[in-house]
Amino acid sequence: MADLKTNFAGLTLKSPVIAGSCGLTADIEKLREMEKNGAGAVILKSVFEEQIRMDVQKMTGNSDSSEEGDYLRNYVRANTLQQYIALVKDAKKNINIPVIASINCIADGEWVSFAKELEQAGADALELNVFALPLDEFKESVETENVYYSIVKHLRSQVKLPLIVKISHYFTNLPTFVAKLKAFGVDAVTLFNRFYEPDIDIEQLAIGVAPVFSRPEDLRTTLRWTGILAGKNPQLQISASTGVHSGEAVVKMLLAGAATVQVCSVLYEKGIETVQALNRFVASWMDRHAFRSIGQFRGKLSYGGMENAARYERAQFMKYFSDRK
Repeated sequence: MADLKTNFAGLTLKSPVIAGSCGLTADIEKLREMEKNGAGAVILKSVFEEQIRMDVQKMTGNSDSSEEGDYLRNYVRANTLQQYIALVKDAKKNINIPVIASINCIADGEWVSFAKELEQAGADALELNVFALPLDEFKESVETENVYYSIVKHLRSQVKLPLIVKISHYFTNLPTFVAKLKAFGVDAVTLFNRFYEPDIDIEQLAIGVAPVFSRPEDLRTTLRWTGILAGKNPQLQISASTGVHSGEAVVKMLLAGAATVQVCSVLYEKGIETVQALNRFVASWMDRHAFRSIGQFRGKLSYGGMENAARYERAQFMKYFSDRK
């Protein structure tokens, strides 16, 4: 009989399927439902540094009083963080699977003290959802990467929690970047972050918001880089995210080398019970192929196998389109 247990960031999970950070994971009843349906862990909805700044700006308006701004900034920050700490504590009381806290930060600064409080509140791990859109044309790429390294180094020196960094694929050299994150003390990486994307309404002549849910075809970029990074460093723990909508997608990611997969959009579209269906598919597939544990096939089709390398490296279609009339 198939055993779905897996190890991720120092945690033992009963399933590789994790509920990713989203609005659903801020609700205790939904967290209970996720556990009931077989989720291996949950990542709580992120607390956003950017949102705290925006809330303060709305409250202060055009006020020139720095004293008033400082007071409101400290009040909003403290209130937001205390609410989040309460969510962590409540989650730990109500479910028995690992609870991973999530911080969305854009700079190195006040997050060390908050991470300590999350550790004391009982969080089992911490996902760092880091991204700053590089808009300064005079800023070198290494300066952007150093923001990540600085945050990781500071947190690693202060907390013992497993650290997971959620990143985008917008880096010049992902293997080098990820290798450095690991060297600075990261326990795992999540591939990839899904961002707010703008859209343009050509009739209203206005900027709007593109659809927020991922699609099954979004899996491909994550699949490529999961396979490459896992193949280059089999010790690297990867949580594959974005585009995971089916049991088949879960199996693909595990074969590419992921330790876990994160689901979010599919939970909104098909319901939390989808987690149970994903687990059943994986178990059935393992039984058909005579795999008793995930470790027997994880990474089997990663970049590490020479026969697989060319498929991951190819960037152009070449023969496919040249043959089509």
